[in-house]
Amino acid sequence: MTTLETCPICTMADALIAEDGFECATCGHEWLAEPDDAVGDVRDANGNVLAAGDTVVVVKDLKLNGKAGGVKIGTKVKSIRLVPGDHPIEGKIDGRTILITSDKVKKA
Repeated sequence: MTTLETCPICTMADALIAEDGFECATCGHEWLAEPDDAVGDVRDANGNVLAAGDTVVVVKDLKLNGKAGGVKIGTKVKSIRLVPGDHPIEGKIDGRTILITSDKVKKA
């Protein structure tokens, strides 16, 4: 069952869906839809589901902009965070925060 959006101004539950949010049919007030920041299932190179706080191991050399050498195979990344986007894993390596695709790591 879907929940009806209510207008924040007149509190009527007759909101119309617009391109980027909602519009109240009663008072004409327009407001943006809540952003969907759900990450969903993030799986490593072996298909294991990752969670925030996990430790992962890099399985492929990663090139980083502005730093010679990049990240080598076997480097551990502790206490990862999951973020929305095309690079769902955020972690710190040598004091530098990087974003990594999930197919380049495996769960430790």
